[in-house]
Amino acid sequence: MTDTVLIVGAGPTGLALAIHLALHNVPVRVIDAASGPATTSRALGLQPRGVEVLERIGALGDLPQRSQSSLNMSYNEGPRTVLRLHVGQAVADQPKQALLISQAEVEGALRHRLAELGGSVEWGTRLVAAEQDTASVAATVQTADSTGHRIDTRWLIGCDGAHSTVRKLAGIGFPGRKLLERLLMVDVRAQWPFDKNGSTTWMEAGHMLSVTALPNDTWRLFTEPPAGLPDELSESEITDRVLGEFSRRSGVGIDTVTDICWASEFRIHRRLADAYRRGRILLAGDAAHIQSPTGGQGQNTGLGDAENLAWKLVLVAHGRADHRLLDTYEGERRPLARNVLRATSTAVDIMLPDHPWKRLVRDKLVLPLVRLPAVQRRLWLAASQLGISYRGGPLAPTSPRWMPGLHPGDRMPDLPCRLLNGDRTMLHAAIRGRWVVLADKPDVAARHAQAAAAQLGADLVVALTPLEPDSPDVALVRPDGHIGWRGRSAPDKLTAWLNQVLWPA
Repeated sequence: MTDTVLIVGAGPTGLALAIHLALHNVPVRVIDAASGPATTSRALGLQPRGVEVLERIGALGDLPQRSQSSLNMSYNEGPRTVLRLHVGQAVADQPKQALLISQAEVEGALRHRLAELGGSVEWGTRLVAAEQDTASVAATVQTADSTGHRIDTRWLIGCDGAHSTVRKLAGIGFPGRKLLERLLMVDVRAQWPFDKNGSTTWMEAGHMLSVTALPNDTWRLFTEPPAGLPDELSESEITDRVLGEFSRRSGVGIDTVTDICWASEFRIHRRLADAYRRGRILLAGDAAHIQSPTGGQGQNTGLGDAENLAWKLVLVAHGRADHRLLDTYEGERRPLARNVLRATSTAVDIMLPDHPWKRLVRDKLVLPLVRLPAVQRRLWLAASQLGISYRGGPLAPTSPRWMPGLHPGDRMPDLPCRLLNGDRTMLHAAIRGRWVVLADKPDVAARHAQAAAAQLGADLVVALTPLEPDSPDVALVRPDGHIGWRGRSAPDKLTAWLNQVLWPA
């Protein structure tokens, strides 16, 4: 038997992709080389875009109630605070807020949702080989007891991180550069006199040390070690080094430390895969792109990859679209990843200057600008990823980038709406992996939904009317919340657009 999709990697990207597929009865298997779920994580937050993705697949659960939604960030040079940011305050009027919560908790919510849909993760299962032809991929996997067996699948998706086996087996390059040589990180429980809703970062001669508050009197510390420090330090050596540096920089003793939760080291790179697809093998998340953790973009960009790829895989798997639709995944997501990499790398270069003249530019030009509320608002809106647009991309090539208003390729805001039966709903909550026809009158919405269903299938289309219509236009909203087609009432034009997208000439 050939499984439709084999996902390698049970992190947020792989789990979100599996949920999307399971919602629409696409057979999917998820394998991971780890022996079980991670209990610690580097990522600490969901940007508003990531929150939307989880909401649209029914995986958000009680994460908002268990998260912080604001964070005070202080940047010090020696004893002097040179910048203070209030994350969330500048965009408090937005309907979606960032959630500060461990990636391990996010993964737990995603696994719970996948289990509700009948799915699970095959832990301790490592991909060791893959060969593809025009119809399928033959994947060889090895379980924890060294038993090997073959899995035949129509599509192999690599969500297996920066050292992706899938990417290497597909022969896809991963060029880039180091941003920071090494970072040492420790999570400890302690009673320290810092803001329980914040982080403090000390910058010194181009190097940094940061402490961030986590729940239950837990603190995350990370720092750049000095050059020449031996590789492969033990956890105790990492802990001693980080806590010693922390005490020296902050002037706070470590006598109240009661528990060492974990310690690790890693390197920060900026890398982008040469391609996101090689035949029947595709990449998503950190397997396709890695960047600085600045701005909390990594996990969220991966979740966006999963959602974009998923709705296209659903259509191809069910025979409702040509396989060339999958090429638009790279066409839409790779330029976005390139922009994220550029922005996060610039942030590292600005905040951790390696030359005196760069430090002067930061202190005299950049920091005064960043202190302005209007500038902070623009920064947080950019970090939220709510402004992502695919205008000019493969599915909206004629959408002008400079025109005001909403156009094909733009994200459709979350609007209060009504179903045709009169029930109220929010637009994004109604999506659940489906396409939405949005029109100001129920009969208009119904006619266009019928036209869309003829192409996509009735199970993939829902009709809504906004509670407060502001335009006579009809919009066809994609399962990832972006506008696919928009125009005056004309079911034949909607059908023509879908034909062009699903079955390109």
